[in-house]
Amino acid sequence: MTIRGRAWKLGDGITTDHISPGRFFHLRSNLPELAKHCFADVKPEFAASVKAGDIVVGGQNFGLGSSREHAPIILKLTGVGAVLAKSYARIFFRNAINSGLPTLIIDTDQIREGDELELNLATGQVKDLTTGVEMIAPPLPPVMRTIIGDGGLVEHIKKHGGLKLDG
Repeated sequence: MTIRGRAWKLGDGITTDHISPGRFFHLRSNLPELAKHCFADVKPEFAASVKAGDIVVGGQNFGLGSSREHAPIILKLTGVGAVLAKSYARIFFRNAINSGLPTLIIDTDQIREGDELELNLATGQVKDLTTGVEMIAPPLPPVMRTIIGDGGLVEHIKKHGGLKLDG
């Protein structure tokens, strides 16, 4: 699976509250409406400007904070194709995969806001098409790529009638 889009660069310590601000939690039963407020406090232009396939680029410990599943789900609903970060909060990483949102661990220092990126989930190759820099992330295991390809864990179970963990 290849994903291509513009980079939305964020820093270290992006929390689930940065992704889905708590003051909009009353919208948790209306996820498309909640997605309109994604990154409202750190990148107010994000929700109105993000395009399908764009890639969120974080630093250390992306997704720390609460265990709410809304954060990766609304990223996906905005059209985000993947998240790249140096490291993730474990629960965010798991929720992202279960939601069908690809996440790769990679040094993001060389990526700039607005750079055009292309990534291959099977090989872990990340190309910055703007600068020509190529990087390699540890590729996601086949079972994670299968879950992502099926649209998330719920869709995977619906499709296969249960977990199909043999790749």
